[in-house]
Amino acid sequence: MLTCVCLTALVFAAVPALLFLANLRHFRPPPAAELQTTLPVSVLIPARDEEPSIGAAVASVLASRGVDLEVIVLDDHSRDATAGIVQAIAARDTRVRLHQAPELPPGWSGKQHACAVLGRLATRPMLVFLDADVRLVPDALIRMAAFLDESGADLVSGLPRQESAGLLAKLVIPLIHFILLGFLPIRRMRSDSSPRLAAGCGQLFVTRKTSYERMGGHAAIRATFHDGIKLPRAYRAAGLGTDLFDATDLATCQMYRGASDLWSGLTKNATEALGAPTLILPATLLLFGGQVLPLMLVLRAPALSTGELALAMLALLAAYLPRLVGVGRFHQSLLGAVLHPVGVLILLAIQWFAFARAALGYRATWKGRPAPAQTN
Repeated sequence: MLTCVCLTALVFAAVPALLFLANLRHFRPPPAAELQTTLPVSVLIPARDEEPSIGAAVASVLASRGVDLEVIVLDDHSRDATAGIVQAIAARDTRVRLHQAPELPPGWSGKQHACAVLGRLATRPMLVFLDADVRLVPDALIRMAAFLDESGADLVSGLPRQESAGLLAKLVIPLIHFILLGFLPIRRMRSDSSPRLAAGCGQLFVTRKTSYERMGGHAAIRATFHDGIKLPRAYRAAGLGTDLFDATDLATCQMYRGASDLWSGLTKNATEALGAPTLILPATLLLFGGQVLPLMLVLRAPALSTGELALAMLALLAAYLPRLVGVGRFHQSLLGAVLHPVGVLILLAIQWFAFARAALGYRATWKGRPAPAQTN
């Protein structure tokens, strides 16, 4: 019996580890691009209660090189100094425009409505949707534009370097890379147009305005909190292509401001991702069996035979390998990698918490707003 358990743990750990390593060859940053002063770009930033981050985000965009730039910030009824900060920047730099969001219509989540408004306000042929907690390096926009052209896709998304402040963030946030690269075959994603293989990061999207309008814009995903998954799926459902790139050296992002913020933020997306009714059980089996069980088996070494212990050790090595590689490749926390099984347990707890809450009829909230009653 223990032999079967050890072998199962090895398989569950080895498959995502091997896929993670294989994906590293395909999940690459955009190459350096020739600077063009004529490339017109609209950078669109939805902002609600972003006082700590909005100034630095806009400043980083304004430092961009090689683009003819407009930066549009939509203040979505902020309850802090967000609008005042942007207004002060706009007074100094005419490339920045501040707009106030209309009232949130029924059936919309706040971010998707804000992005839909921004899409209509944009005047340039290339659109970059950027979260207010993202910072760009000066050549990021020109390189992302080059990737969009070279990929042949209509929507591309980049995963920035994730800055993790606090132990909980160091444990959980690096799992974004692990889940993406350990369970999505990127080479197949590029050759197969199925929406089920679509993936993205809601922090950073790049698209052409014509493609955006053709697929219906953010109105196509109006009720969701999880645009990272839903927007690429909507593009593919409309017959348009999507792709991914590594934005580690192009952008940084600190998603959450403390443990409570992190728990709430991940919970709001969970029921549209791993915490969905159809995914919660298989996700739990795969993640617990491949990332937590190997350590549990090794800790029971006296009860294992030599062969069983060898299988358990191999499983533990496979479980840790992607996280240790991520420390170097994506500048992730070493402490978080060492405590990888603990991080996975916390991630699973978030998924089950969100699943149970949804089953009891509770709706997720974010920044003072509940999720729409129905999500698409």
